[in-house]
Amino acid sequence: MSAGRSPLVTVIIPVFNRQEYVGQAIESILRQTYTNFELIVIDDGSSDGTCDIVRTYTDERVCLVRQDRNLGIPQTRNAGVHLARGKYVAFLDSDDVAYPRRLERQVSFLEWNPDYAAVGAWVSWMDRDGRPLSRIKRKPVSPRKIAALRLLQQGIENSASMARTSILREFPHNEMCPISSDYELWARVAARYKLSNLPEVLVRRRLHVQQATKMRADRVRQSRQAVYANQLSELGVPFTTKDLERHGSLRGMQKQKFTPDDSYVEWAEHWLLLLSKANCRTTTYPEPEFSRLLRKLWLGVCWRSRLSVGWLIWARLVISALLLTRRPT
Repeated sequence: MSAGRSPLVTVIIPVFNRQEYVGQAIESILRQTYTNFELIVIDDGSSDGTCDIVRTYTDERVCLVRQDRNLGIPQTRNAGVHLARGKYVAFLDSDDVAYPRRLERQVSFLEWNPDYAAVGAWVSWMDRDGRPLSRIKRKPVSPRKIAALRLLQQGIENSASMARTSILREFPHNEMCPISSDYELWARVAARYKLSNLPEVLVRRRLHVQQATKMRADRVRQSRQAVYANQLSELGVPFTTKDLERHGSLRGMQKQKFTPDDSYVEWAEHWLLLLSKANCRTTTYPEPEFSRLLRKLWLGVCWRSRLSVGWLIWARLVISALLLTRRPT
């Protein structure tokens, strides 16, 4: 690593057996309009030609760090944060690419907003061969909306995030949470600090078959349920394993092709009211953003359930306490 002036930004790319893609990730950082950065590529015990690819880059800002064995994403990212010399850390996954102005835009935001811990951005998608897809993942801009959302999903995309190095050292990735460690991390940070997203696409993510196995999907669900459980305990809400499973179904029903039946509708109304009342007591999540989120979820449940429950669901929707303008007490 160069002994010259300290960079303002440290970009961390953890990589494991990604010889096909890692070069594109590195090149996307070297093409940034903002240039005062160091790029730490941490090889997590790769057995392919990943390290050989990284060594072909002679730019003095690029540093390759090798781990003798595969330790996993959380520990590898924490190792990068430990080595970082920059005031800010930007993460990028080894199969994604950053748009040229990503660092410039995020540095500007954090320099002008010293009370924010981190900033993300919107993300577009490409297929495994790099062909753009029409899908865009849009995340909320408001820190209060991000904080309210953390009981359901991740507020910022890790591969599009830039954070203050001091914050990431205060809140390291949980090394006991190998799957969904991103969600777990940003849920903890959002509980204490302000986060935001720039409302523009600054990273393109790659969609390929290695991300979509059923075994991984099952592990993701289990890991997410552990994050739900921690937050529900903080909120003072008792729950069962079945509640955690059903809670996870509240997000992305269309993507999951999930159609709620009458028993799920009954559970959802009771559950969302329970969350609302608990937040009245604890003020764990910001209001009125949290109540608005619960109402949106209830509307989603009713809309999806019309296919199985029938149109009488709208009568139930209208009289539900969840649609009261005042939060229930």
